[in-house]
Amino acid sequence: MQVRTEEKKDRFEDRVVSVARVSKTVKGGRRMSFSALVVVGDREGTVGFGLGKAGEVPEAVRKAVAQAKKSLVSIPLENQTIPFMVQSKFGASKLLMSPAPDGTGIVAGSAVRAIAELAGIPNLMAKIQGSRNPHNVVKATFSGLRQLTTREEYVNARK
Repeated sequence: MQVRTEEKKDRFEDRVVSVARVSKTVKGGRRMSFSALVVVGDREGTVGFGLGKAGEVPEAVRKAVAQAKKSLVSIPLENQTIPFMVQSKFGASKLLMSPAPDGTGIVAGSAVRAIAELAGIPNLMAKIQGSRNPHNVVKATFSGLRQLTTREEYVNARK
């Protein structure tokens, strides 16, 4: 008798950007829980992020991964980088992302680096100005990535 085992291969990788212990003060004292910010991507131009909260860290990460898979964004790439420079802002975080020549790598802060690696952008230069809060930086990065279009889409919109 032959036993056949099939693994369900998930095409997405996940990376934990930040984990925070949060507490709520109640009548009997403080109630502790954990918050996890996670980025998922397939390294082929699709990436998403999610926030999960639970009493234990692994459960918070699992919830965040499930939410991140629901918020996927497709990114147009051109010559292994983004097509043009983009500025975005979320809260007090300002982000400037610009295309980089081949061989540059990812020159960016930790939150932007995680997103770029999982999105499959090998060459990118980014500068965070203002607040470096990981939650706001991730949201500003996704705001900027949603602004990206291909050259053809840009030309057609200008007609």
